[in-house]
Amino acid sequence: MKKVIVLGGGIAGVEAAISLRKYNFDVELISDRDYLYVYPISIWIPTKEKKFEDVIIPLEDIAKAHKFKFTKASVSTVNKNGFELEDGTKRDDFDYLVIALGQAKKKHKGIENTYSICSKPEETLKYTEKLEEVINKGKGTLCFGFGGNPQAKESVRGGPVFELLFNVDYYLRKKGIRENFELVFFAPMPKPGERLGEKALQLMDKMFKKLNIKKITGKKIKEFVLDGIIFEDDSKQYSDLTCFIAAGDGHPAVKAGDLPQTEAGFIKIDKTNKVEGLENIYAIGDSVALEGPSWKAKQGHLAEVMARNVAFNIALKEGLEKGEPKSYIEHINILCLMDMGNGGGLAYRDDKKAMLIPLPIIGHWMKKGWGIYYKLTKLGKFPKII
Repeated sequence: MKKVIVLGGGIAGVEAAISLRKYNFDVELISDRDYLYVYPISIWIPTKEKKFEDVIIPLEDIAKAHKFKFTKASVSTVNKNGFELEDGTKRDDFDYLVIALGQAKKKHKGIENTYSICSKPEETLKYTEKLEEVINKGKGTLCFGFGGNPQAKESVRGGPVFELLFNVDYYLRKKGIRENFELVFFAPMPKPGERLGEKALQLMDKMFKKLNIKKITGKKIKEFVLDGIIFEDDSKQYSDLTCFIAAGDGHPAVKAGDLPQTEAGFIKIDKTNKVEGLENIYAIGDSVALEGPSWKAKQGHLAEVMARNVAFNIALKEGLEKGEPKSYIEHINILCLMDMGNGGGLAYRDDKKAMLIPLPIIGHWMKKGWGIYYKLTKLGKFPKII
């Protein structure tokens, strides 16, 4: 039985381990956390709709359900001939290696004065505590923004910022204190969210005006300070609490190694997710540099497609499948069920169309339902539909 090691216990890594087990490979998953953190539903932690334990799935439980081995450890370096753990252990005991380590975040001056909901889970808990402090004061200014990476434009994380912003707005309205707070959205690009298409941008603008949310766009961020954001023209936006999601950057373990990688530190792969020049190492999810259209974006559903493709492609090499290697390219699209607290919107884009469909009331419950479905499928308690 061939052995496959999967590095990373996020959406991509877990799906890869599950899919590989379907071919009866000997699978070991290595992660520095002992749980899968379901980022798409963590947006409700700050507004008290979810607790931390509601958005995690113990990796031991997933491993038991799908019969793979889980090892809790941190990876410090990934090379062409193996990888090294932070305790100094060097590993090359695999037939195939699947890298799903995710990405780091771009460093901005003063970023320690902000909070993120797309970084380490602990950051979301800190933001939740700080938000409650500001709300208890009875008034304040809350800022929400995201940044870009010119070297890897597909690594922007804008959706969660919009979702958190709309959910906090609704949270304050439910408390009857929205008029006491100024909500501000900011981003350095002139048209944040343009990947979704022009119609979506127009709908978003209407929503901002309707909810009385201030918008600052097209100004590069010079520095974050304790009480606000300073922009390139030295103007300052005051803030009692700033949530900022920096764009992705290459994972430190990848940057420290000798794998073929971009200037930003993302792994170079072919369309089958095989690392360039290597026959037995694959990379998936946020760790990789994507090919495709200019509006492409890294999303969870694409990461899962990559994971399933890699399992199939490895099985094909081992004579367990028939056909041609599977490519991720034709699966590139943007698909997002954007939650707004009291409803939602379905955003979709591919080469032929771009749309944002408002889903009042039902959109919120559809995303809640997806969260339940996701957790049950990962635990093997419900069949995966797609």
